[in-house]
Amino acid sequence: MADAPRSTQTPARRKARKRALDVLYEADLRDLPPREVLATYLERIAKPHPDHLEYSIGLVEGVAEHLDRIDELIASYAEGWTLERMPVVDRNLARIAVYELLFVPEIDDPVAISEAVELAKTMSTDDSPRFLNGILGRIAEFATR
Repeated sequence: MADAPRSTQTPARRKARKRALDVLYEADLRDLPPREVLATYLERIAKPHPDHLEYSIGLVEGVAEHLDRIDELIASYAEGWTLERMPVVDRNLARIAVYELLFVPEIDDPVAISEAVELAKTMSTDDSPRFLNGILGRIAEFATR
């Protein structure tokens, strides 16, 4: 019985991450502040808002607030890749995961990493899951020191 809340939480959190990715992706492509794109996004979606939307909002706002630090870490652990060279989806999945690794203590590091990898499997290139797993694993090691 203890597993029931976790099984309902995982799909909701994955949907939340996907929504956050949608907003961050659009902000990145259009070179707009993530909070501005988030406000427009919230106006467009149906009401009442789904339960997982609060987590999406928290992810977007958290990434926006800590973007410089997050990007600095991604760039320094990306081994041979600049942020600009990364696919937009990968860059923003990494941003969400790094935010969770550093600033969301209730999310275990392996969960943050595996969620980014799973989304990359369906939303990005064939090489993206392995690429993200490597970068995020190195950042997680750094974060636990």
